[in-house]
Amino acid sequence: GWCPLSPAGAQTPQVLLEPPWTPAVLWDRVTLTCRGSGTRGATTWYKDGQRLWQERQESFVVTESGTYQCERPGTGLSPPVQVLDGEW
Repeated sequence: GWCPLSPAGAQTPQVLLEPPWTPAVLWDRVTLTCRGSGTRGATTWYKDGQRLWQERQESFVVTESGTYQCERPGTGLSPPVQVLDGEW
């Protein structure tokens, strides 16, 4: 498996979905929350591999479909979470 560089014992952060079902779709007004060890409020968010400079909060409401990950200092990147636009 692929192992991110993280200090021993550090928990990889997890992206929590609200509402909690998957697949997540935009019309549910999905809120993403970064959960994990590391510094609160020092969350870095990524969408489709690109850093979201405006999102420094622990949680935010998704406005665009894509694949989201969060990162905390010293704990690496979370597993990706996909948000679909819901237009089939």
